Amino acid sequence: MLVTERPEPGTPRPYTFPPVVRRSVAGGDVVAAHLPGHNLAVAVLLLDAGAGREPAGREGLAGVVAKALEEGTTRRDATAYALALEGLGTELSISADWDAFQVGVQVPVDRLPAAVELLTEAVRTPRLDPADITRVRDDEVTALRMYWANPGPRADAALRAELFGADQRPGRPMDGDPESVAAVTVDDVIAFHAEWLTRAGTLLVAGDLDRIDLDALAATAFAGASGAAEPAGDPLDLVVPGERRIILVDRPGSVQSTLRLGHVAPPRAHPDYVPMTLAATVLGGAFTSRLNHLIREVRGYTYGIRAEFGHSRRFGRFVVSSGVQTAVTSPALRDAVGEITRTRDSGVTEAELAVARAWRAGQLSVELQTPRAIANALATLVVYDLPDDYHATLREALLSATEPEVSAAAGTYLHPEGLTLVVEGDAAAIRDDLVASGLGELVDVG
Repeated sequence: MLVTERPEPGTPRPYTFPPVVRRSVAGGDVVAAHLPGHNLAVAVLLLDAGAGREPAGREGLAGVVAKALEEGTTRRDATAYALALEGLGTELSISADWDAFQVGVQVPVDRLPAAVELLTEAVRTPRLDPADITRVRDDEVTALRMYWANPGPRADAALRAELFGADQRPGRPMDGDPESVAAVTVDDVIAFHAEWLTRAGTLLVAGDLDRIDLDALAATAFAGASGAAEPAGDPLDLVVPGERRIILVDRPGSVQSTLRLGHVAPPRAHPDYVPMTLAATVLGGAFTSRLNHLIREVRGYTYGIRAEFGHSRRFGRFVVSSGVQTAVTSPALRDAVGEITRTRDSGVTEAELAVARAWRAGQLSVELQTPRAIANALATLVVYDLPDDYHATLREALLSATEPEVSAAAGTYLHPEGLTLVVEGDAAAIRDDLVASGLGELVDVG
């Protein structure tokens, strides 16, 4: 049957975030969520050892450390350690972002104590053999070289440098680049581990707490830890420029242009996070968004375009991302800037907001179903210093946001006049059109 009218969004189903338990044990903090009846449990050791703690010139160091933790411990070599994990039916999940370094395990609840012992062994007493460190570093360099050979990373790096300053850590790629990772030494890895991974941190637990001894897990996770937590620092004092600039990154012979449009934005804990998120959703955060409708559906310039606010603990940014045919680079930029301007000036409609509210609230309910997802949500509370009822009230905050509130956020936090427009493409084919576009001063970075 042919559907001639777009279906209306349905009523979001109820969702309740599990109760949060906090306690201080054995010199560290425990944050847990009770999931009665769940047979799987997750434990994560959350450490303040993200990319923001890396020294200048060693961007990507935290990622090398993460890989090195998988190479065995002072007690077991890599093979024996992997077999011990396999015997519990688990594996280490290690990640590092701007604000945190996380090492986690997911196991049947009765195996959680043994799994936390293995997790702690890797974090506190890794083998850190020089040959292993050199190998994993070189593997990371190879992977980054392959990644940076694709369209996108150079545009992302150019935008970040322009927004935050190339001499500042937020102005350089979170995972580093081939040159910065190649500069990482064995001593760098050992020093980073000694400085940041020997502190207690926070133990996150999601599972049936009636079957879990949190005090015993904490005693294991924090045994031998030392060093007080370091202050995170105040939010960065960032200013949106008064004029647009076009940054041209040359990719000779490219048949398409990679676009990154952006400006700085508030950090994650900002009180207007919800209306900002909904404004970005209407603009470019869903398939039905304004940008996707105009630039994909009407113009046919791209397979997709996205707009979003990205937030960390001390800074944030607004970014529009897309890839378009070379011949329509300038028209696509004009249309994107025009839609951002329209959203800033005129706000959103109630019909658009209804779709955005239902989608965001429904997405939240779907995402927060597993112990691992709940543990990630607990990490959000800790890293961004949010209240324990944050996730319990977030869904209602999304559903109750009004059109005036979201339109006000669009008017306050969208700055089309201060956008940096990064274009990675065939400079010889697009430079003249970009200059003639009148969208801003063009800076050719090669």
